[in-house]
Amino acid sequence: MKFLRTVRLDLSDQNVFARAALPGEPAVTGSFAFADLDPQTLSPKGRQAFRNAWLGLDSFGHATLVEIAEVDERELDRAVERLAVLFVSDYGAPDMPAALPVAQDEVAYAASLCTYEPGMLLAIEREMTAEGIRERVHPVAPADPLHGGIRLWGQDDD
Repeated sequence: MKFLRTVRLDLSDQNVFARAALPGEPAVTGSFAFADLDPQTLSPKGRQAFRNAWLGLDSFGHATLVEIAEVDERELDRAVERLAVLFVSDYGAPDMPAALPVAQDEVAYAASLCTYEPGMLLAIEREMTAEGIRERVHPVAPADPLHGGIRLWGQDDD
């Protein structure tokens, strides 16, 4: 099965986010982290994370890009558990039984974004609208399978 993993092509994530995700972490969109926040009240690094960062599930740091990767069921189960723990510790879920279904939904949504072949990079853009957070995910085609170069000034359209 396919799931998202954080990618770090250079050191920029370490400079633009308060906490950068480590390369290779399982990841989700993380938009829930901004649901009750006004982006204008965030620090500059917080606004950058709101606008275009994924959430790594090991460090709970941010990454600009994720890669579609093959994972096993055990890794997906671990991602759900890590996210449920975060919901209890930081987002007000009363306990693990309440947090687990929400975490499962978030992980399932992230998995549903893996419609491309493994190795494809994805970027995310968010904005606050009158209806809430609007997010858009788009592919960023690598020039080679090892991400030796990507087209920084363009993107593939769906």
